Amino acid sequence: MARFKLHLFSASVPRSVTAMEPYRSHRKSPISTNSTTTLPLYRSAPPLEVRLEDFELYAIDRLRVLKGISDGLSRGKKSEEMEKLVRELLKTNMKHPQASEVVNKDIISHFVLRLVYCRTEDLRKWFLSMETMLFRHRFLSEGPESQKQVFAELGLSYKAISNAEFEAVRDKLVQVARLIGQPAPSSDAIYYKVPWEEVPELVAGRRVFLHKGYAYIAIYQVVSLVATQFRSYLSKALSLTNRKWTSTIREQEKDRLAPIVEALCTSYLGPDYSQPREYADISIKDLDQIAKSSFPLCMRHLFEKLKEDHHLKHGGRMQLGLFLKGVGLKLDDALAFWRAEFSQRVGAERFDKEYAYSIRHNYGKEGKRVDYSPYSCQKVISSSPSVGDHHGCPYRHFSEDNLRAALGKMGVNNRTMEDIMDKVRNRHYQLACTLTFESIHGSTCDAGINHPNQYFIDSQKVLQSKNNSTS
Repeated sequence: MARFKLHLFSASVPRSVTAMEPYRSHRKSPISTNSTTTLPLYRSAPPLEVRLEDFELYAIDRLRVLKGISDGLSRGKKSEEMEKLVRELLKTNMKHPQASEVVNKDIISHFVLRLVYCRTEDLRKWFLSMETMLFRHRFLSEGPESQKQVFAELGLSYKAISNAEFEAVRDKLVQVARLIGQPAPSSDAIYYKVPWEEVPELVAGRRVFLHKGYAYIAIYQVVSLVATQFRSYLSKALSLTNRKWTSTIREQEKDRLAPIVEALCTSYLGPDYSQPREYADISIKDLDQIAKSSFPLCMRHLFEKLKEDHHLKHGGRMQLGLFLKGVGLKLDDALAFWRAEFSQRVGAERFDKEYAYSIRHNYGKEGKRVDYSPYSCQKVISSSPSVGDHHGCPYRHFSEDNLRAALGKMGVNNRTMEDIMDKVRNRHYQLACTLTFESIHGSTCDAGINHPNQYFIDSQKVLQSKNNSTS
C-alpha cells in the first residue's frame, strides 16, 4: 500500500517553536489558558504517514466544503445562512468513521489542498479566501476559552483596555455600536486596542472607533483580527509551498502524486453521469424539441452549430456526444443522428470511415472499451477552444454581445440578464448558468448547476412537474 510522510510536502512559515501538533497551543500570552483547541492553525504538517488513497479522498472531501462556501458567497447568502451552510458542509464531508481521526483528516486535507492550490496566483487567491472564510466560521463556533487559545496561538497578545480608557471613549464606542446595530457596551464590556491596519475589513466597513492610529474592537469582533492574521500566515505559506513544489516536489513525484495534485483543482465532485439517469431516455425525433427546452447553453449552442454547419470539430463532437450519451441517446440512435448530419457535408461513406469509430469509442465499444463520462462544468469551463471551435463554456468564451444574444434567444429576461453578466464579469460561470436555468424555468436551483447533464435532468423534472399540475 503506497504511503508517504505528510511533513515532507509541507513548506511552513518559520516560527519560534516546532509545531508537531498544529492543533495544540505552544505559546502563552496574557489571555491564554492551559486548555487546547480543536481548531488547527496548520503551522506545519505533523509527521503522519498518509495512504495514497487518503491523500486524494481527504482532499476531495475538503474541496467539497470550500466549493460549497464559494457557491454560498457567490449567491449572496447572508451571515446567518453562511454559518448554517458551513456547519452542514463540515458535518457532511469532514466526518470520519473513527472519531480520533477527524482532526488528522482536517490537517491532512488542508496540506494536500495547499499543495494543489499553491501553483498559480489565481489558485492561491481562491484557496486563501475560502480557507480564511472556513477558519472564520469555525472560530466563531468555538467556545470562549478555545477562542482565547487560538488568539494566543497566533501570538496576538493584546490586552484589554483599562476601565479608565474605556470610560474615556465610551460615548464613541456607544455611537459605533448603535450604527452597526449592536447593543450599547455595558460597563464590563471588553475592548482591545490594536493598530488599525490589522483589522482592515472592520475599518473599511466603518464598524470600529478609530483614534490616533488604533482601532477599538469589541470582543465579538476579535474574529476579524484573528482571520486577518490567519490569512497573512497562510498567504506566506502558499508562496513557500509553491517554491518547494516548483523546485523539488513536482519532479520527484511526477509519476505518483503530481498527476493527482494537478487534477484535483478541476475535479468534478458531483454524481456520475456516465450512465443515463432518470428522465434520460430520448430518441432522435425528440432531440430538436428537447434541445430548446432542456439543453444548457453550452450544449444548445453545439447542437445548433451542428444543425447549421453539419459538422463539428473533435472538441465539439466529444462535448456534445458524451452529453447526448448521458441523457440517454442509445448507440444506434447516436450513430444514425451523427451520420444524418455529417453526411450532408462529408457523405455517409466518409462518415463511416472517419467518424463512426470515435462515437462507438465514447460508448465503450472500441479501443480500451472505457465507459467515458460526459464532461462536467469544470471541464467544459477549463477547455480552450480555438478559432472555428464551438465547444467550451459560452459564459466564459463568448463575447458579451454574443452571450446576450444567445441568452435572449433562450428567453432570459432583461433583469436576470444583467445579473448573469455581473456573474460572468466576476468569473462565476456556473452561477451565471444557474441564473439562466432559474429564469427560463421559473424555479430555484439552490444546489447550483455543476454539470450539463444535471441541468438537463433538473429541467426535465421542472417541466414534468408543470405538465402534471396542468393536466
